[in-house]
Amino acid sequence: MSLLEFRDVTRQFGGLRAIDQVSFEVRENETVGLIGPNGAGKTTLFSMASGFLAPSAGEIWFSGARIDGRPAPEICRRGLVRTFQIVRPFGEMSVLDNVMIGSFLHHRDRAEARADALAVLRRFGMAERAGQPARTLTLAGRKRLEVAKVIATRPRLLMLDEVMAGLTRVEMDEIIALIRSLRDDGVTILLVEHNMHAVMALSDRVVVIHHGRKICDAEPEVAANDPAVVEAYLGGDEE
Repeated sequence: MSLLEFRDVTRQFGGLRAIDQVSFEVRENETVGLIGPNGAGKTTLFSMASGFLAPSAGEIWFSGARIDGRPAPEICRRGLVRTFQIVRPFGEMSVLDNVMIGSFLHHRDRAEARADALAVLRRFGMAERAGQPARTLTLAGRKRLEVAKVIATRPRLLMLDEVMAGLTRVEMDEIIALIRSLRDDGVTILLVEHNMHAVMALSDRVVVIHHGRKICDAEPEVAANDPAVVEAYLGGDEE
């Protein structure tokens, strides 16, 4: 069953068409990789689905309801959340307090929100860092915290925007294992990532965007060998 669907979505910025009539779906309990060169429009799609931008044309549907143009807090309450490429935790607040912000979506009582946030941190292997200021975390720690904050909102669909950028291979493999565990818990995932090792390891399907248009929607192995994808993204032979 389709959980998230883009229907002929277009986004215009003045004379620039960043997204041009893009259509694809993300089915429930599926992990879809969204790839393409820098500037292809991937983050713009994320921003439209999560309520930070409205499409210029087309429709976006989530769980049977049209959500394009709806405010971000409403979309979050419906169960669709995102991370951001540049992680910006509340640096002077503790790691625990950062995660509690997400927990307050479902827990009005502070003690309940705190217990819920601690459970998330234990799940993410960060319980021992609960009291330290978020600004003191390493890049890998801040990336992990970024995902923990949104998981505390109990999403049905999680959009991850380059959560592995800048990580070592060991750190990346740890995040891959964590994402797999979220998928096993029933969280549907739409993943933007440049590292093809991560994309191939996690994705059931890959959607490729180039110059704002969809050029491929296929299983990872098929997409990786598609001539248009090789030319546009994976680095075709130069003549």
